Amino acid sequence: MPGEQFLSLHLHELLTYLNNRGIVTLMILAQMGLVGSAMQTPIDVSYLADNILVLRYFETKGEVRQAISMMKKRSGGHERSIRELRFGDNTIKVGAPLTDFQGILSGSPTSLAAINGRGSLNG
Repeated sequence: MPGEQFLSLHLHELLTYLNNRGIVTLMILAQMGLVGSAMQTPIDVSYLADNILVLRYFETKGEVRQAISMMKKRSGGHERSIRELRFGDNTIKVGAPLTDFQGILSGSPTSLAAINGRGSLNG
């Protein structure tokens, strides 16, 4: 984009215009790196968003899975749990809170049972 320093201003004006027209806008940003703790984006536009959902990959029991979490909600109740997200044939399923793990958002989950000596991540 020419005048890259004006990108945030242009986005703000565009989103305001679309909102005034009653249009819902979804902005999708890719994170740097596939897994791990580096949650970086090329530009910070979080102040423009009413809601921010974070999708993360994590590995458990020999499978790559996805988790979803609400990081920002401008109005209404706020969901604080991290839940498993599954895509199937013509379906999207959001599971129960992932209460048996910590570190999911970093991409390196640890089983709380393993930490407390009650088993391993694969058991």
